[in-house]
Amino acid sequence: MPGGRLTDEDRRDIASGLTRGLGYAEIARRLGRPTSTVTREVSRNGGARDYRADRAHQAARRRARRRRSAAPHEPPAVVGAEGRDPAAVSAFAEEFAASMVRMGLPRMAARVLASLLTTDAGALTAAELTDRLRVSPASVSKAVGYLEGLEVLRRERGVRRRERYFVDDDMWLRTWLTSARTNEVLAETAGRGAEVLDPATPAGARMGRMGRFFAQLGDDMAGGPSSVVGDVVTVLGALVRAVTPDLADRLAAELGWPPDRVAEALRDAAHVTR
Repeated sequence: MPGGRLTDEDRRDIASGLTRGLGYAEIARRLGRPTSTVTREVSRNGGARDYRADRAHQAARRRARRRRSAAPHEPPAVVGAEGRDPAAVSAFAEEFAASMVRMGLPRMAARVLASLLTTDAGALTAAELTDRLRVSPASVSKAVGYLEGLEVLRRERGVRRRERYFVDDDMWLRTWLTSARTNEVLAETAGRGAEVLDPATPAGARMGRMGRFFAQLGDDMAGGPSSVVGDVVTVLGALVRAVTPDLADRLAAELGWPPDRVAEALRDAAHVTR
């Protein structure tokens, strides 16, 4: 099912596709899944070169066991840690939501996303969101559906069949990739439009300029060789390759992360910067 979890067979198909040199989009199309699902699956399991279906499936089972062991406790999410002013955090969440509204996100979706992002757990139930935002359950449900469509949150059913909504650590990467793909589609469509309308006509010339604009924007977002983003990605790739085990341990200590999380982040960064 497109919205369900990847199965062991799905992972074998992904591994087979990578071995055959298929792109993520083509693998996703054959599986009937979003491209971001395949991208995230491969990135978190060693990248295209090191992906192994059995190892990925075992990792998924370990994550599922951790979630199940944590689920019975499900402490109510708090706005901030001890010593943090809840009123200040709440005010910042509203300010952050207003910024996203100015960028084009619907107001309720922005408020839900800001609430999730400003909790330490990165997760809230529908009831907690309703109480926090002082809105109806229907408003929360509609906003969650919108954000889920953008693939910036996921939902899981916990104890007593309560749904919790989570924001993933890699949500910004998925958003970036989705924006880059959108620009590519617009560039291709405008290019065809220029041919249909005839580049010599005002309408055709206008469509051609639009196509070139979105093509350049897509190249910049993908880290083209002439872009600032490309330089940043190149430097990041070099830094990732230079990380030694000792430095990885220091990073874990500095961030307060488990070593496995740092190792997984470095693998994802290595894949993205290839």
